[in-house]
Amino acid sequence: MRRLYLSHKIIVTGIFILAVSYGFAQTASTPIQQKIDDWQTAPGLLNSSTGLAITDTKTGEELFKSVPQLSLVPASIMKVVTTATALEVFGPDFRFITTLSYSGFVRNDTLIGDLQVIGGGDPTLGSKYFPETGKFLDDWTAAVKDLNIKAIKGNIILDATIYESQMIPNTWIWEDIGNYFGAGASGISVFDNLYEIHLSSEPVAERPTKIVKIVPEIPDLELINEVQSSYVNSDQAYVFGSPDENKRIVRGTIPRNKSDFVVKASMPNPSALLASEFRKKLAASNITVLGSSKFEKVNTKDHQSLLLSALQSPSLREIIKVTNHESVNLFAEHLLKHMAFQQYGLGTTKDGCKFVIQFWKNKGLDLNGFFMSDGSGLSRFNALTASQMVEILNYMKTKSAYASDFYQSFAPVGSGTMTVFKSYNFPNQSLRAKSGSMTRVRCYAGYLTTKSGRELSFSVMLNNFSCSQIEAINEVEALLIELRKL
Repeated sequence: MRRLYLSHKIIVTGIFILAVSYGFAQTASTPIQQKIDDWQTAPGLLNSSTGLAITDTKTGEELFKSVPQLSLVPASIMKVVTTATALEVFGPDFRFITTLSYSGFVRNDTLIGDLQVIGGGDPTLGSKYFPETGKFLDDWTAAVKDLNIKAIKGNIILDATIYESQMIPNTWIWEDIGNYFGAGASGISVFDNLYEIHLSSEPVAERPTKIVKIVPEIPDLELINEVQSSYVNSDQAYVFGSPDENKRIVRGTIPRNKSDFVVKASMPNPSALLASEFRKKLAASNITVLGSSKFEKVNTKDHQSLLLSALQSPSLREIIKVTNHESVNLFAEHLLKHMAFQQYGLGTTKDGCKFVIQFWKNKGLDLNGFFMSDGSGLSRFNALTASQMVEILNYMKTKSAYASDFYQSFAPVGSGTMTVFKSYNFPNQSLRAKSGSMTRVRCYAGYLTTKSGRELSFSVMLNNFSCSQIEAINEVEALLIELRKL
């Protein structure tokens, strides 16, 4: 998921030829053929690159396919690849575990040792998508109180070393990485790795705004506000800042005459925030921490650790449903890094991509022209063909032991990322899909049940169109409406 901006145009010249496998009667396929033919002359799509693949999931019959199959930027439908792989690798009942432990010993009411938070790569800790995880700090504080501890003579150690220290993939762009959709994956992630900047604006346009508050309070954050009021009634503010640095600049505009307008941004260091929030909870329960907060690997060789809590995440089944329904970049990046951790012992973006590619090659897929640089699709360095996407969809539908869980992770029309399509065109959840969008990119992948009961796997990919996003959406919806008539 990425906020769209449409101020620039890139013209890419190419030839689009359609090859049709006539699995249906000529009269049935003609309207579909005509829709696709129209794209070649439509002013907004004339110079775009287009990828299309549609197959019958039961028979494997290839019904429509663009020729040649171009490697195109998938945007967020890359999450389909990541979640499919993670489901196959871990299974739907897998859960991430975050542990709270302590070293040393308790004497009277004092812990002579450290509190230790050991991250297990859980992306859902305190997440708004899983409200049931929101009380974990209360639970941790209660676990400390149960030992009758009133003072901790040591430190709070936060161990996020299950993943690489670099949270942000190399190929994400400057405009994305400071904003909420550019939150990177860490061995310890909390509150979706985002914070809110609350701004107020004057009744007239082109005036400076004021910061009302920041929620939650980010330790040592230096925030420079250059946002102005505007007659444009939408969020046009972006947060800029380097990974691992606490200096941030917020630029752009917000609507005029707002008393509390929220701009969401990505955290520079979720471990530091968690340490700060945990200290506040302990202090509110009259538990004093005398030491500092340290961010390092817990030393288990020289010191024995005693378990206080083993906090489990929601099931992977639930996590991938949110990932695909709501297009949560952070969750997808966690899944990618965790596959690398399981395979290689350290969760890195590079090794996660390497693992995913090899996984599908081992399944017999031809991945020539498949390029993967992250798990969420936010990178423009990603590229794949529509046929490769459909092959993965078909595999998950016909060969996976978790076909139902995967299918349910796609949003039906009217929910999640599929709210733009009109529900009356696809009744009874006949269309379940994942959308992907960024500037000049609009892609879809998923499953469609026709009126005759035929189940189709499809992928439609549009790159570098010059029309508006809503016009591109309408073109794809019109095509899928015709397909449903088959």
